[in-house]
Amino acid sequence: MKLAAGLPKILPRIFRDIYSRLGKIGVEYSGHNQRIVEANTWDQRIAQIRLIPSHHGTNEHPSIYAEIARLLYVPHLVADFAFIHENYFYGREYFEQVYADAFTETAGFTDVTEAKLTSVIINNPRTLLVFRTITGLTKEEFAHATILAGEPNGLKSLKPNKVDAMERNGTATTDEQAEVAAKTLSQIIDGSLFGVPPGDLVSKQAKPDTENGWSSARLFASDGVPFSLFLHQRHYGGAFRQILDATSTRRGNLIEDAVEALFKQNGVPYIRTGSTNQGEIATRFEVSVTPAPDFVLFDNSETLRAILECKGTNNGGTARDKASRFAKLRGESQRLGGIPLIAVLGGIGWARVNDALGPVIRDADGRVFTLSTLSAMLEVTPFPSLVGLEHTFNSNDV
Repeated sequence: MKLAAGLPKILPRIFRDIYSRLGKIGVEYSGHNQRIVEANTWDQRIAQIRLIPSHHGTNEHPSIYAEIARLLYVPHLVADFAFIHENYFYGREYFEQVYADAFTETAGFTDVTEAKLTSVIINNPRTLLVFRTITGLTKEEFAHATILAGEPNGLKSLKPNKVDAMERNGTATTDEQAEVAAKTLSQIIDGSLFGVPPGDLVSKQAKPDTENGWSSARLFASDGVPFSLFLHQRHYGGAFRQILDATSTRRGNLIEDAVEALFKQNGVPYIRTGSTNQGEIATRFEVSVTPAPDFVLFDNSETLRAILECKGTNNGGTARDKASRFAKLRGESQRLGGIPLIAVLGGIGWARVNDALGPVIRDADGRVFTLSTLSAMLEVTPFPSLVGLEHTFNSNDV
């Protein structure tokens, strides 16, 4: 029995929350929709989806595309929120190495005079990471704080990139730079730098490890941190926020990188667009939509064969907003002679089917893929005729 034939019974059990919210516990679909679900190939599915407008009235379209989305596409969305990219600077190993140095050099945070901190930072600039983390300030905030602490004493402030270089690479630090860092740390910890918070605001130093200055830090360093307090700090400060911010570009490129890797491995001619080649795309392929789609695909006659757009989000509202991009790209694909528009989506935000995933399926005629179905994209027209062409180009160029 085909897997697709069992979907109406299987999927409501797997995605019970989605189906219950949308009143689809017992999904029944029309004969035409059944042909879509039971299509043997992607091209057959696409052909059937393209017939929806001729088989159904306009008012029925949104619910039909949403139903197809639930049945055939939502199950393949990847919960990428559950994963993060590794970054050595934010890793436990690196931090514990630097922490051990800071702990040892200050005798467990007992010798933390301004002069001592200056000496420690000069000898090992990476320890600023530990001291700054104790204050609870970001690199940008700490750099600004050095203005407040340094200017009254005739000391130049630190720039955020200098703070980062010291912490990340142990970049050589002058006596003056170490002194202004130490002075800033001392005045933050003793509460004198920022003064009394106005109104109902609370100082960032009113936290367990600094509420009584360095003595609080020493206490936790020697006695440990209760698990409830550790969890509260995660709840209060945000789960994985720093590492997510630090790797946001890599996360943003996750889908595009996977698509590009697939094309390279299979010799598919493509151009990945960006800020530097928008003009080339317009001139070479007469693509006028701005910004250009993430990928353009072409054959050995330089004929544009498809356009591809990647979109990822774990928020339903954002998915709804991003769906409008595909309507614009559909108009462009039609203007260019009806070339295929392909969507590659990621994130559970696309589980919002009525006004997000459904419209994308409509605009891309069902050519919608995720990271888990990406390899199947090569089965869809025009890819069978493009696979291997890039290798041919390269051999002809030799």
